[in-house]
Amino acid sequence: MTTLDDVRRIALSLPEAEERLTWDTDITFRVRDKIFAIGGEGSTGISIKASLESQAELVEMDPATFAPSAYVGRFGWITADLERVDPALLESLLREAWRRTAPKKLAATLTPDHGV
Repeated sequence: MTTLDDVRRIALSLPEAEERLTWDTDITFRVRDKIFAIGGEGSTGISIKASLESQAELVEMDPATFAPSAYVGRFGWITADLERVDPALLESLLREAWRRTAPKKLAATLTPDHGV
């Protein structure tokens, strides 16, 4: 099972990523003050910024693990069940979310990975 600590380790390994407590209960992962993932202590879900296309593919591929996120799902955000998600896929999704959020010059510094 993947945990929020695993998410934290992956997210904070990305350039200029930071963690911030937001709305008193949510842990947000940001790059230059823009959110790319949201989770919470004790929660089994993590919301990750994605494209609408990736969101649709993931939900179709594994609806027990992925669902459009509440409130921001219409923008492509996806919620992954940490108890079910493949750790390698989660890492790929977080890296892509960071890339989608970071300024272009900063995003270009991240080495490509395989996956989504």
